[in-house]
Amino acid sequence: MLGSVLLYAVVALVSTAVIWVGSALLERSADRLSRYYQLPEIVQGAVVVAVGSSFPELSTTVLSTLVHGEFELGLSAIVGSAIFNILVIPGLSGLAVPNGLSANRDVVYKEAQFYMIAVAVLLLTFSFGAIYHPVGPGPGGGGAIQGEVGRVLALIPIGAYGLYIFLQYQDTKDYDAPPVEISIHPLKEWGILLFSLVIILAGVEGLVRSAVEFGALFETPTFLWGITVVAAGTSVPDAFVSIRAARAGHATTSLANVFGSNVFDLLIAIPAGILIAGSVVVNYSIAAPMLGVLTLGTVILFVMLRTGLSLSRRESAALLALYALFVVWISAESAGWIDLVPSLPPEVGEAH
Repeated sequence: MLGSVLLYAVVALVSTAVIWVGSALLERSADRLSRYYQLPEIVQGAVVVAVGSSFPELSTTVLSTLVHGEFELGLSAIVGSAIFNILVIPGLSGLAVPNGLSANRDVVYKEAQFYMIAVAVLLLTFSFGAIYHPVGPGPGGGGAIQGEVGRVLALIPIGAYGLYIFLQYQDTKDYDAPPVEISIHPLKEWGILLFSLVIILAGVEGLVRSAVEFGALFETPTFLWGITVVAAGTSVPDAFVSIRAARAGHATTSLANVFGSNVFDLLIAIPAGILIAGSVVVNYSIAAPMLGVLTLGTVILFVMLRTGLSLSRRESAALLALYALFVVWISAESAGWIDLVPSLPPEVGEAH
């Protein structure tokens, strides 16, 4: 068993490194294309860079559902990635800058608040599934509330993302772009971007396979490995993008990338898995508490940013401590040491 654990630990590390390389290429091409098409900084961070750096999460949902038949792994990875993004990335970015991370009103009042709407829309979608398409508890479900979410319900969050893109488009229309100062060849950059997506897909497949094998080796739910290992591995691109942006003095891009990535993950990446599977059974008794944790983390970050429109180094360290506490709690829940979420050990969702 030890040999298998070491093997898949190496696979997970190598896969994370592959994702990082692919994401670095993607970030470079996305940045140059944004400047070529003269997009405002906040749109660049919230849409172009965010969607690009969120491609690993989208790949996780697609590959988990299509190749491995493990929608629950993709779902847990997305939620875990969103929690990682909202706590760890601003924390690391804030510590990477000597005087903390500054914010502006667009980030606080538009990006952060729309992200809260995204969490509410996803929770509402799962609620409709539990109310209108209830499903009996699965094996060992202990009376868990479960609901079937199909393609029609999946269109609700996708429609909300359409609204998000419309708002960003309005910002682009009102933006007075400076002249492009570097030579950019758009076809070449699009080619690099597509190549980087292939690299990221290969890395995500290795990461997902490692999570599945870890679950089998340790006889633990894949939910645990999805919400921790896969979530952290696929969030590496977002982390590097935001930290580099913060160090370069682009705090707006750094924070907008965090919120924009999470909006994309919740409103596009999760519905993508549902559209592929046709329908999935979601354990609402788990989904609601996890989204509750995500909401709490978002509110804490929002309050920190609103006080002085900045994130101090002390506040950044507090965000990292909160994430560490979350990992300890979710591990204890999965091991059965505590029972605050009674239905955690069973399947979170399964594809039909």
